[in-house]
Amino acid sequence: MVGKNHNDVKEKLQQGKKVLASWAQSGSNITVEVMADAGMDVIIIDMEHSPVDLPVLVTQLQAMNGYPAVPFVRAPWNDFVQIKRILDAGAYGIIVPNVETVEEAKAAIAAVTYPLGGIRGVAGSTRAAHFGNDPLAYFSRANDEVMLFLMIESSKGIENLDGILALDGFDGIMVGPVDLATNLGFLGNANAQEAKQALAFVEQKVIASEKYLMSLGPDWEGAKRKFEQGADIATCMSDTLSLGALARESMAKFTTIYRM
Repeated sequence: MVGKNHNDVKEKLQQGKKVLASWAQSGSNITVEVMADAGMDVIIIDMEHSPVDLPVLVTQLQAMNGYPAVPFVRAPWNDFVQIKRILDAGAYGIIVPNVETVEEAKAAIAAVTYPLGGIRGVAGSTRAAHFGNDPLAYFSRANDEVMLFLMIESSKGIENLDGILALDGFDGIMVGPVDLATNLGFLGNANAQEAKQALAFVEQKVIASEKYLMSLGPDWEGAKRKFEQGADIATCMSDTLSLGALARESMAKFTTIYRM
């Protein structure tokens, strides 16, 4: 839960606990509330590959109020204006896609950090700052409480991984398996052997570092495997993909019995 200006996920990770996450990719505040009501540690609202815009994001964050889940958001891109507005809406974790260089990583770090360490704009009128209700309490803790994860999704990102991992100011790494596979020449095929080897290489590098590893599991069994391999945070579902899988499974069973 995000207590007032406190990130429980960061505390859990600092205590060495595993953290379970789910994706919200449909643009629905209802599915966010369903997953929050189930007790998820983290709900990642996806603004890169979904129809979510800022007004919709706010309704999804509001749907999490009072539940244990901490709101993370995958930003559309490594853009300081977008990141600023997402944080002002109340996100306590930012995931930045396709970071390839140390300079890009530094830009993401600056975007989530208030001056003097970064360039995040300061406004007491925002939802994050409690609409002017003692905003200084938020300002004084935000740099410590907001988490930043950088995504490695290309061979260039892998080449610069050591330099990125050496930076202060961000919390962890996530690998985008499908983008990584595609950028290696295997369009949409994360099961290609070379792509799987590249994924494992990055994840082992992160595990050996002082950063947290966030891994993608399509379901609970996938998340469990990622935890066993050393992930600190693992996803176990997506509101769109999991519903789609359930619908197809149910339709296949129905067809086998009643449509053959």
